[in-house]
Amino acid sequence: MSRIEVFPVPGVPEIRKGSDLGEVICDSLSKGGLRLEDGDVVVVKQKAVSKSEGRVVRLSTVVPSPRAKRLAKKEGKNERLVELILREAVRVVRSGHGVIITETRHGYVCANSGVDQSNVGKGLAVLLPVDPDRSARRIRKSIEARSGVGVAVVVTDTFGRPWRRGQTDVAIGCSGIVPLVSYAGRTDAYGYALRVTEPAVVDEIAGAAELATGKLDGIPAAVVRGVRFTRGEVGMKSMIMPRRRDLFR
Repeated sequence: MSRIEVFPVPGVPEIRKGSDLGEVICDSLSKGGLRLEDGDVVVVKQKAVSKSEGRVVRLSTVVPSPRAKRLAKKEGKNERLVELILREAVRVVRSGHGVIITETRHGYVCANSGVDQSNVGKGLAVLLPVDPDRSARRIRKSIEARSGVGVAVVVTDTFGRPWRRGQTDVAIGCSGIVPLVSYAGRTDAYGYALRVTEPAVVDEIAGAAELATGKLDGIPAAVVRGVRFTRGEVGMKSMIMPRRRDLFR
């Protein structure tokens, strides 16, 4: 058993379009008297990534379509916000109770296409990064160039779960880490042969980091230390359930 440590990155300034998140994180760690170690996982919240990439939209500039107006009226939501939700989706899975469940271009099934209005200012909405894996890779390369150590980067967002109340952070992008660990072919303590066990290590890391950063403290990044993982660049697309195996479509 390895010891797992999680600590928030202190003193991160407000992230703006064009911010180099790798530089910002390294500077904040240095000012806080902290140093990265080889094998650390740097977890960055999606909103910080989206802000740095200019994925912030002023709602007053959005023209809602007739479809958006109909769905907004049905769910009691802002027409312009619904228009953004539809633009970011490849399909609407279901709507009700003021929530629109969609499938995004990334393949994620989530509420409101990941479009969010919290912590960005009045009249603004934040969209998911266009390519979260590419975002994670850019941040990782920046951090490694400045720190001189090898790290992994995981970009996270908050998702709900079917059949359960509450939300938790999950990975939407990663770099330098294989997101799934396959135990297929191994045996447990009782000799039972495992066939399909695949821990989603990046989601477990995302949940652990959320405990350190919280929802209301304005901390956009954390470092998780002591996790055993396989280095790689397969990205989050490897976690999307293939249509032929999806029991819920």
